[in-house]
Amino acid sequence: MNRAEREAAVRRVMADQPVPVPPELYPEAVRRGERLLRRGRLVRRVMWLLVCVAIVGFGVWAAYAQPWVEPPSQTTPPVNGW
Repeated sequence: MNRAEREAAVRRVMADQPVPVPPELYPEAVRRGERLLRRGRLVRRVMWLLVCVAIVGFGVWAAYAQPWVEPPSQTTPPVNGW
């Protein structure tokens, strides 16, 4: 099927009358849509909670480990002049 045939098929489908939707589908669609919105809201809240926990955890680690301070020397310097 080349491009012209595809375009013609799409035009035929769009020119047809829309298929009537059964009225009993509406409540099910609304229920599923609300469920998807609730699930998305829950996922966003959990992600924000994880971000906040990570920030607090990093702050506590940085305050305890103090990665900006140079670690103490592991060897003693030579003693001269005794």
